[in-house]
Amino acid sequence: MLSLLVVAGFVGFLYAVEVFDVATGGSLEDDGVRPRDFGEWDNLLWMPLIHGDWSHLTGNAVPLLLLGFLASSGGLKQFFQVTAVIWLTSALGVWVFGSPGSHIGASGLVFGFLAFLLVRGVFARSWLQLVIAVGVFALYGAALWGVLPGQPGVSWEGHLFGAVGGVLAAWGVSRDNRKSSAPATFTP
Repeated sequence: MLSLLVVAGFVGFLYAVEVFDVATGGSLEDDGVRPRDFGEWDNLLWMPLIHGDWSHLTGNAVPLLLLGFLASSGGLKQFFQVTAVIWLTSALGVWVFGSPGSHIGASGLVFGFLAFLLVRGVFARSWLQLVIAVGVFALYGAALWGVLPGQPGVSWEGHLFGAVGGVLAAWGVSRDNRKSSAPATFTP
């Protein structure tokens, strides 16, 4: 239950940021990631928090609630680690490889959680997680096309590197889980 509250609280915070952005005439929208701009490093942290408008935010909020909740099934510590890996991989990938402009929105997190959930079961060798992956794919599999260039004004780079971050996080989580479940060895 705490996991759901944390994810819902984060989404609620995104709405509060959008209220502030609207109240200040969209002043935050230029604070997204600007590729290869060395003067804007702090914007790597703000990218998922800022949205272009209410429909942009709502389009991210609904899958973020579901996928974020499912991604938190390994506990909050793991969820925060997974989120950090996805957040930073998405932002850094956009900064290095992105097209010019201000890249904003939480869709990097959405695609990251989606990829995390899809591959976690494979890395962890868990049937339950594979079943969850099949369900997630049935709901959101078509969204994976969003990692390819196509729609003008959409940061496909944020989607792609969010997904890369999700795969990295799944690999890291499964690696940590295998280490912690391995029998201890002692040498005299």
